[in-house]
Amino acid sequence: MPIISTFFGIYIRMFWDDHAPPHFHAKYGEYDVLIDIQTLKTIRGSMSPKALSIILEWAGLHQEELMEDWKLCEMKQKPIPIEPLQ
Repeated sequence: MPIISTFFGIYIRMFWDDHAPPHFHAKYGEYDVLIDIQTLKTIRGSMSPKALSIILEWAGLHQEELMEDWKLCEMKQKPIPIEPLQ
């Protein structure tokens, strides 16, 4: 599972053969969550409220890039890294 971005100890990843809807995985410590790219809603998992807020802020800034990476993954191509939140 390629890492797309890393910031504040949070890892953002996508699988090459993942299921719809378009989403990304975020991991922070023992927490793991799947976030829908289009709605920015949690699909599954849990995350600390502070980390989730940071993840959603980042995702809101990079929704188009996340969708482009999703399309690349669907075609079994390497996703393009996305700038971390700073």
